[in-house]
Amino acid sequence: MGIVVSGQNVDITPALKQYAEKKLKKLQKFFDDREVEIEVILKVQRELHVADITIQVGGLLVRGEGKTDDMYASINVAVDRIERQIRKYKTRINRRMRKLDAQAAGVAVPAQAESDEADEPRLVKTKRFDVKPMSVEEAIMQMELLGHDFFVFRNDSTGGVNVVYRRNDGDYGLIEPESR
Repeated sequence: MGIVVSGQNVDITPALKQYAEKKLKKLQKFFDDREVEIEVILKVQRELHVADITIQVGGLLVRGEGKTDDMYASINVAVDRIERQIRKYKTRINRRMRKLDAQAAGVAVPAQAESDEADEPRLVKTKRFDVKPMSVEEAIMQMELLGHDFFVFRNDSTGGVNVVYRRNDGDYGLIEPESR
């Protein structure tokens, strides 16, 4: 498990780094023996202490953020959010596997399992549209005109499909997918 702890507008003390590493090590049980990369960014924004944790394992990316008036509490909040996300993901996978196993064996799926699935988010709409070449600035303007929080477009300078999105802090982000 590789853990990188860095800071923005805050000095990372050895005690703070050890605390973050100790909290993150408890998540190891979810990943078996797979290679896990964890990036922890601790920062101070205005009067809030922010812990931004990103975990990469295989093709899965999990992110959690904690904002409080204490850095240690922010780390706790971020780790708890990540743990909740992982548990939810694993539960969903296990339910699907049990349902597939039951169907393969020709066993009727209990009504309880079907009602559990009703709690899961479902895909309710699929949109198809032309991805037009434009600059990042044009894509942001188009997103604003549509009133959306994100916008998919073909970047005219790189030729790749990109996504611009509105961040929680009010600024914009750009996603540039890479093929591996």
